[in-house]
Amino acid sequence: MINVEDERYHVAEVAIQDAFVLVMEEKELEKITVSDVIKKAGIVRSTFYNHYENIDYLIAAIEDKTVNEIFSIMATFNLKSDRDICKSYFLTICNYTKNNPFLRKSLRSSRANSILKKSTIMFHSYVRQVTSKRYGLELNTGFNADKKEADDFSYMIASVIGCTLGVLHKWTEDGFDVPAEEIAEILTVTYLNGAIGILK
Repeated sequence: MINVEDERYHVAEVAIQDAFVLVMEEKELEKITVSDVIKKAGIVRSTFYNHYENIDYLIAAIEDKTVNEIFSIMATFNLKSDRDICKSYFLTICNYTKNNPFLRKSLRSSRANSILKKSTIMFHSYVRQVTSKRYGLELNTGFNADKKEADDFSYMIASVIGCTLGVLHKWTEDGFDVPAEEIAEILTVTYLNGAIGILK
């Protein structure tokens, strides 16, 4: 049975986050106020403060949600040399970046470092997870005959992630002046010609 109070809380939270993203389209990120958000969301001030201490807490929550969504996309990717799978994956990441107004604006604001740092931490966790699955070991727990290969593997995944983040950041900074398909192709070629040889 659905708890009505929980449902109301969730609906209000979504309304607050959606309102913030809409206000971002109208104002600089640093100039958005609680008043802007509650007006756009059609809620009272106390409802906002039941969810978030201030705008910075709201931004942090939206950043976390965005990073988790990117992580979910990444988790679907199989490390294979199939060009179509790679291109499809990178195109999905590109389109997500371009079509997510919060991510798009954040990467071009003073918050870029925050979201990139959170993404890097999340992706580091992903690298460890993938490496552990592949090699059946935790990387920093004593010597193992497979440890060097596992370390190489994890660094190569990290390089793919770093490259992807760097390209997406530049693409955002340049105002998406290159089609998503071309960016996906650049990332695919980089991956297939570089990392895949070691990751195989």
